[in-house]
Amino acid sequence: MNFPSFIQPDFNKEPFISAPDVKTEPAGDGFLPENFYATTIYPEYFKIGGKWIMLHKSRMDCVVVIKDGVPTVTEPRRVKSGDMVVVGRQDDGKAGVYVHANCFEEAKENGDSAFVFRTGQSRESSYSREYDQLYDILRHDRDNGYIVWVLGPACVFDYDSRNAMSNLIKKGYCDCLFAGNALATHDLEAALFNTGLGQDIYSKKHVENGHYNHLHTINLVRKAGSIESFLKNYNLDTGVMHALTTNGIPFVLAGSIRDDGPLPEVIGNVYEAQNAMREHTKKATTVVCLATQLHTIATGNMTPSYCETSDGIRPVYIYSVDISEFAVNKLHDRGSLSVKGLVTNIQDFLVNLERNL
Repeated sequence: MNFPSFIQPDFNKEPFISAPDVKTEPAGDGFLPENFYATTIYPEYFKIGGKWIMLHKSRMDCVVVIKDGVPTVTEPRRVKSGDMVVVGRQDDGKAGVYVHANCFEEAKENGDSAFVFRTGQSRESSYSREYDQLYDILRHDRDNGYIVWVLGPACVFDYDSRNAMSNLIKKGYCDCLFAGNALATHDLEAALFNTGLGQDIYSKKHVENGHYNHLHTINLVRKAGSIESFLKNYNLDTGVMHALTTNGIPFVLAGSIRDDGPLPEVIGNVYEAQNAMREHTKKATTVVCLATQLHTIATGNMTPSYCETSDGIRPVYIYSVDISEFAVNKLHDRGSLSVKGLVTNIQDFLVNLERNL
């Protein structure tokens, strides 16, 4: 896999040479200095003691605290009174802060033409190349990266897509999974009853009193004490949650206000869920988000456009896949400009992906 080359800034040129050290001000008790600097998805450098230092493990909408000459990214809610927070909104290098937005060498797609058709992502877009690139990226990152999946319940409402996702996990294409209570609940419902919200996941036949199935499943899992114990108690050996637990793959289930139950592993405190997710987005090299708008936006906003590996700095690839054009383009509109969108049926996407890998 040939990644775009990272272009190091030349700090031996102006305006970097004449730039002053970055400015800081102390945080208050639970609040930031008014002119605080907010981080982006790109590599960022801060001039400290006359030297330009790169910020590690960054993510957007956070702040930078400098302690003992080292810049550290942190969420505003974690800042403590007296922490020295970077201030100033100028990020072109002239004030001690530099955002390196054009950091990867990319081939020009459209030549010198300024007027072209079909630059957005829609149902009419061609995705053959995106599929081929995704196959190459996933094959590389299976052994050399950290692949995070973000799944909505639609992924397990279909017999074939549920099996496809389970097989991708078993084959090593998943290092962590993010979801909500619904994905896990309906996957376990499918394992026990072969239904999703009471509808057979293969025949689409609605079973009698099927609307109880997901509630009954949650109740049994809560009685068992954990998803793993539930799977063992009922000798269940299919599905996404089974593939994760049997292969020791971590998952984060973030709760929401509408949850039934929820399952024992669901994290009800949103900030605890955010903390848990960020431990994995810090390591992510590829993120694939399927049919879940809110979890996709949350994950995208936690994930930078780059990562540091033993081979150097490379892009982080983020894919947003949904049948809705609005959902696919929403993450891009929220500042995660490195996201690649595919507008397609999620069941077809997973089956196609698993077959080609």
